[in-house]
Amino acid sequence: MSLKPGLYALLDDSVRPELPMIEKARAVIAAGVHTLQLRLEKTPDRPALDIVQAVVAIAGATTVIVNDRVDLALAAKAQGVHLGAEDLPVHIARKLMGPNALIGATTRTLEDIVAAKEQGADHVGLGPIFATTTKHVAHAELGLEVFARICAASPLPVVGIAGITLETIGAVAKAKAHCAAVAGDLLRAADITTRARELRRAFGEQL
Repeated sequence: MSLKPGLYALLDDSVRPELPMIEKARAVIAAGVHTLQLRLEKTPDRPALDIVQAVVAIAGATTVIVNDRVDLALAAKAQGVHLGAEDLPVHIARKLMGPNALIGATTRTLEDIVAAKEQGADHVGLGPIFATTTKHVAHAELGLEVFARICAASPLPVVGIAGITLETIGAVAKAKAHCAAVAGDLLRAADITTRARELRRAFGEQL
């Protein structure tokens, strides 16, 4: 399995918490998004598992990735997991999830990407490209120029992360990102499905 290029819908339980995660998922699935990630940092384990299972059940052709939690991804039979520096190491996740799982790692530099590949990651999240309001990130913004330079040298597909909007996603695509992860600009839209389609088009996807 490989990550399909385009919009990477990041569904965060802290962004519009009044809207159930399953409804956020339905909205982006309806837009034909290839990949969605479930970030459930505010949700206790049992209801989080219920959410992941429910989303996997309705996902169809959309790939479901779980943020941080290998256990939830395995239990719900999601296709992959995304791991940060404080999460389970990539090589352990690969042993647990097997060769066909999608395993992404958060990276800040080209050296981080090379190390993630050596550990068994098949793609990486690289950023922050821009400032973000959905998650505290204690790292300086890369900016598009540095981001593009790292993408050009990366041995793995790169998902651009942090602060990406409808106005900037095209530039992220031109910087040779494989995907662009969008949370706030997507989930705060009046119509999430419509915004997801707009983001896909702006990235350069053929709808």
